[in-house]
Amino acid sequence: MLYAESLILEVFKQDDSLKMGLFNQSQAAPTLRHYSQVGVSFSELKHLSLEMVGVLNHSAKDQASKLQQLKSLQKIGQLFWNHLLSRAIKSKLKDSQPCALTLFLDEELMHIPWELIFDGGDFLGLKFSLGRLIRSQGDSTSLQYRDLKDSLKMLILANPSGDLKSAYLEGLNIKNQFSHKTKKVQVDFKSTHIDKHYVKKNICDYDIVHFAGHCEFDKSGSKDNGWVLSDGVFKVEDILKMGQGCSLPALVFSNSCHSAQVNPDLIDSEYQRANYGMASAFLFAGVRHYIGSIRKIEDNASLVFALEFYTKLISGVSVGESLRLSKLKLVKEYGLAGLHWVNYLLYGDPGFIFFKFSRQKDPKREISLVYKKVIFKISLAIVFIGLSIFLAIWLPKINPTKLYLFLNAASAYRQGNNQQAIILGQQVINSDLDYLAVYPILANAYQRTGDKDKALKYYFDYVLKSEKLNNRAHLIQAYIKLGWFYQLDGQYDKAKELYDKAINLSRKSGDKQNEALALRKLAVWHIDKNNYDLALDFLTKSVAINLEYPGNFENIKNLACDYFDIGLVFINKNDYEAAKDFYGKSLKIFEKLKLSSELSDCYFNLGEIYFFQKQYQKALDYYFKGLRLDQLHDNKVNLAGGYNMLGELYLEIDDLGKAENYFKQAVGLSEEIHSRLNLANANYNLGLLYKKQGRKNMARQYWRQAQEIYRLVDPDKYQETRIQLLELDTSVSF
Repeated sequence: MLYAESLILEVFKQDDSLKMGLFNQSQAAPTLRHYSQVGVSFSELKHLSLEMVGVLNHSAKDQASKLQQLKSLQKIGQLFWNHLLSRAIKSKLKDSQPCALTLFLDEELMHIPWELIFDGGDFLGLKFSLGRLIRSQGDSTSLQYRDLKDSLKMLILANPSGDLKSAYLEGLNIKNQFSHKTKKVQVDFKSTHIDKHYVKKNICDYDIVHFAGHCEFDKSGSKDNGWVLSDGVFKVEDILKMGQGCSLPALVFSNSCHSAQVNPDLIDSEYQRANYGMASAFLFAGVRHYIGSIRKIEDNASLVFALEFYTKLISGVSVGESLRLSKLKLVKEYGLAGLHWVNYLLYGDPGFIFFKFSRQKDPKREISLVYKKVIFKISLAIVFIGLSIFLAIWLPKINPTKLYLFLNAASAYRQGNNQQAIILGQQVINSDLDYLAVYPILANAYQRTGDKDKALKYYFDYVLKSEKLNNRAHLIQAYIKLGWFYQLDGQYDKAKELYDKAINLSRKSGDKQNEALALRKLAVWHIDKNNYDLALDFLTKSVAINLEYPGNFENIKNLACDYFDIGLVFINKNDYEAAKDFYGKSLKIFEKLKLSSELSDCYFNLGEIYFFQKQYQKALDYYFKGLRLDQLHDNKVNLAGGYNMLGELYLEIDDLGKAENYFKQAVGLSEEIHSRLNLANANYNLGLLYKKQGRKNMARQYWRQAQEIYRLVDPDKYQETRIQLLELDTSVSF
């Protein structure tokens, strides 16, 4: 954004008064500058600051209380306006249009809430793009300021302490936001296991750093303030030392809350000093711009603010105006009385633009290029349409090639016609044994129908043929698919071995897309083993890769699967709201891509969340949505699991007749398709049902059947069932 003018407000502390001057940017360095002097009571200013903190600390629940809180804030802000600024400066600020306003302040004046000064109509922090520059009495050192290039590098540090799911979501959403902006900014995302060594080693490689996590606030000394990492606190003194050896980022956005306060929702009376402690450390170390938060902010509001800020920043808006517009976004979303907008301060030049457009475009040349591109695209489209019509209509009639058969087999599989997919797929193999792409379709179709032996045969054939032809891309996928088959069958060691092979080969080949797929499968393996943090780490890496290919169908699909599995992690951590958020992201993509099998899984898992939250009707609605899709595609493996989940719900609400019916359907189908885990779960659930009915002999019978399977595939579940059997045997049988 280009401003009509840019203002500088200089304020000095001089004995019992303030000396101040307000200048246009062009007037900042004339031979003669005019200042006015205002006598003030510094004890009264401190009292007003503390009173404002008290207002902000008040927890307003209803709208009436919020409006009263806003009114109190305006009153205190207007007292600052009346007593702090000279008449001439007030007049000029009042008459000025929105523009960049840089505050040059003595350190002793930084505790004053300048952004919340109220002129009777506006808060300064909402009217102006306001940034603070502090006049320090410390020693002057030679700083290595960073030179910015056309394409910038950004590092996102999200949830390093591992206990803030909202910080993880914030970082992931910002990473996602930049996925289409790779020409302007390269974004690296790091979450969990972020230690001090990693930050010290890597921070100087980046132009922008976004931190989402805890910030330690120690009143006893500002040097102990800092970012909470996985192995301790990255302190002020660490920051200052780093500035002596490298060029630190040009912008640091610390979107953090104070973790050491008794009540982290409240602002300490020294809240701006604490914020300035971190800010000054970065500024003295060579960071040009620092954005910090002065209190804990609601998770959703924090995310809205950060996304809006970076959207504006990357579009060429100055850093101060990006901050102001983001505050106004919070006002629009939550209302002025919501007070979320008060949280952020900028230290640095508010008029600085990070993403500048390098040259003026010639309109005539641009129009000419547009016409040429349009004509070229139209010509290509005509040729493509003509060729497509020929290939689709005439060529198959002349010679039904293996490509034609393969495409029809793939289409039949997507539509749930498994038998037709098998027939067409086998015709392809009869025509060409080395047609690799058809093997997973045959294997998947057989697995859906429950023929595990045939499915395993074609998965093995896929591996062997890929090895024979030295086709690394197909071999990696073959390892992954065979590993997934073993995992579903409870053969976890074999599955892990194949996933590791896939990851090693994909890295050796530089195949990032298949590496992401293998990482996701390994993450699910760790979910099954209850290693949730490790699973989240693998999924984060997979997300980062898939976001690099925003236009590729497979990567978009895999990104949705990543979100789905992150949701699964949060379900297992009992964080249902986070799980819903990620399932919602995956659901939108699955619906857009019309991926029925994935949609079914999503519906069932959303239903499971509502089941855990005891919202049984919502759970049933989602379960039946998933069930209908599985029935449509004759997906017997999914159906067996779905019947189990429906039975569990009816067992929970004591509709034992329906529960028994669904469990028995699950048993019958699991036996038909030789699905050991589904069979074990169905038998276990029947044991629970019969125990509930007091039919202990029946309960014992089904638990023993479940135990025999769990002994082979799930040691933890085996021990749980064993204990329940022992408890059952101590009571009288019927």
